[in-house]
Amino acid sequence: MTGEGEADGQRKSFKLLGILDVGTIPCARESVLYGSLGALTLGLGHFLATSRVRRSCHFGAGGFILTTLGCWFYCRYNNAKLRIQQQIIKEGLKNKILFEGTQFDPEKQKASTERSN
Repeated sequence: MTGEGEADGQRKSFKLLGILDVGTIPCARESVLYGSLGALTLGLGHFLATSRVRRSCHFGAGGFILTTLGCWFYCRYNNAKLRIQQQIIKEGLKNKILFEGTQFDPEKQKASTERSN
């Protein structure tokens, strides 16, 4: 079933702390989800190992921050790398279309050098 917002083609936005719109910012949703999972795992693991509640909460908060930032930077790096690759492919296709059939065509030059050998 679709919700009211999805019927119009819009996704419902969720703002974290009133400033971070998790629905529209790339990598934000995954980073927050993995961060909360990391906080739960680290805090619960530390509590089971030491039975110290306050320190376990501190470990959980630290785990949230480190996991969220780690996932955020990893995802943003991969997105930037993908955008650069797409830009290179786009420029290559543009040059191929532009130079195809002319004297500047790299494939035509390659074929002529192979024939001369």
